[in-house]
Amino acid sequence: MSITINAIMRKDQGKGASRRLRHQEQVPAIVYGAGKEPSAITLNVHEIGHLLENEEAYTSVLDLAIDTKVEPVIIKDLQRHPAKNLVTHVDFLRVDMKKEIATSIPLHFMGEEDNEAMRLGAILNQFVTAIEVSCLPANLPHTIEVDISNLAMDEHISLTGLVMPKGVTITALTHGDIEAHDQSVVAVQEPRLMAEKEVVDSEGEEGAGDKVEGGDDKPEGDSE
Repeated sequence: MSITINAIMRKDQGKGASRRLRHQEQVPAIVYGAGKEPSAITLNVHEIGHLLENEEAYTSVLDLAIDTKVEPVIIKDLQRHPAKNLVTHVDFLRVDMKKEIATSIPLHFMGEEDNEAMRLGAILNQFVTAIEVSCLPANLPHTIEVDISNLAMDEHISLTGLVMPKGVTITALTHGDIEAHDQSVVAVQEPRLMAEKEVVDSEGEEGAGDKVEGGDDKPEGDSE
């Protein structure tokens, strides 16, 4: 089932224009990618808010209708008001349905109630909650299921142990040295061992400086 979001083109840009739009219950947004010029657009705050109540919207190819033109996009980034939880800006990335895209997909851990070790008091430690995958837009999964029902005490599942849908690849495992990138995703551990690991991790983080991560090559937005 396709999901459509309506938008209109806009000419006014900048923080002042964005504030005026929000007072009018409109949300500034931008759509870019696929070798085309970026377009500044406006969304209805109620429509985009209702759309995002459906979690599948974050991992679906959407039909973005700008005036009379419709093009496939995915949500690449969005910002919310820190107090009101209203959407304040959205970045859409155009997609070519014939070319693979890379995007983050959440992990869904299942079988916890059937895990014998956890029934006896073991703790589930989730190291990763989402992974970046590469696939054709038509194959884009909404979640990656991780079955932990048979995971015994001190056992773990790594990236190479995930069961991936057909046509979907974990991008971290495409860089040549698979062992170097094959990180643990989830483990069943004794509570004491898990507490000790958390202490070690917190001590290792002390004194670390702020780290800036690189993002996609996209145009400057007009969000605040």
